Amino acid sequence: MIQDTITQEKTQDILFDVIIIGGSYAGLSAALALGRALRQVLIIDSGLPCNRQTPHAHNFLTRDGSTPSELSSIALEQVLAYPGITLNRDTALGCTQTGDTFITETASGMHYQSRRVILATGIKDQLPEVPGFAECWGISVIHCPYCHGYEYHSKPTAILANGEIAIELAKLIAHWTKELYLLTNGAATFSATQHQLLQQLGITLVEAPIAALKHTQGYLEEIIFTDTTTLKVPAMYARLPFIQHSDIAAQLQCAFTEHGHVLADGMQQTSIPGVYACGDNSSGMRSVAQAVYAGSLAGAALNKDLIEEEVNSRIR
Repeated sequence: MIQDTITQEKTQDILFDVIIIGGSYAGLSAALALGRALRQVLIIDSGLPCNRQTPHAHNFLTRDGSTPSELSSIALEQVLAYPGITLNRDTALGCTQTGDTFITETASGMHYQSRRVILATGIKDQLPEVPGFAECWGISVIHCPYCHGYEYHSKPTAILANGEIAIELAKLIAHWTKELYLLTNGAATFSATQHQLLQQLGITLVEAPIAALKHTQGYLEEIIFTDTTTLKVPAMYARLPFIQHSDIAAQLQCAFTEHGHVLADGMQQTSIPGVYACGDNSSGMRSVAQAVYAGSLAGAALNKDLIEEEVNSRIR
């Protein structure tokens, strides 16, 4: 029987092996590995994944072109079939460590105890306040050519970026289409050499600030600039700043990379013993396949960590 909630009376009695905060692809993948390792796992998730607006997920073997909701539905059915796994539709607000135990508090006022914690909390993109941008994000305003580039290959395409990252992205996207427009949304910050490279690649530079995106149900039709000029393109790549979706990693005093990701080693262990991180919160590679891999690795590594602890406790 699939159990998707846990009653308040049980919370005082259960010490979970692992609490997974975040139940999208990385969190569910970690849960699957741990459920098959006979662990007692609680997943705390709000049910609002960051890619819920994206029409199709790509580059994930056996499920290329599936919708995010289809992937999530299949994953939940398979993960929750394991009796040791419980899902709570709630939002984790905080996590503290007392001795060898982590205590996670949720928005509903519940407190859960666990021996280990996996943070699969994702990141939150900081969208510019441009009319139409939010509606197009993940549909026709996109972040990754490996996820979406095939659908827009050989079509007129814009890139919203400036500085060094704009040059790197322009070189990358030029593989998928030759009609490229680089929008800096203000004065460009390129060197003379970089300007020359853009000219050699045939990329048109547009420095006028963006006023709005004209679209139909998230599908881009036209970019309108503040000088009243327009650009008709069906797709625009954007490299946006982000923040962590949850501040729990900071509460636990986990270290972060210079780019703002949770610092995790090759086994997804953070700088805090007993705390693991996987998915977008700890990797710049944002894809379903990458999230599933990182979650599976985190689950397996954490289970080994628990086994070592249990064996050592027996032989003392």
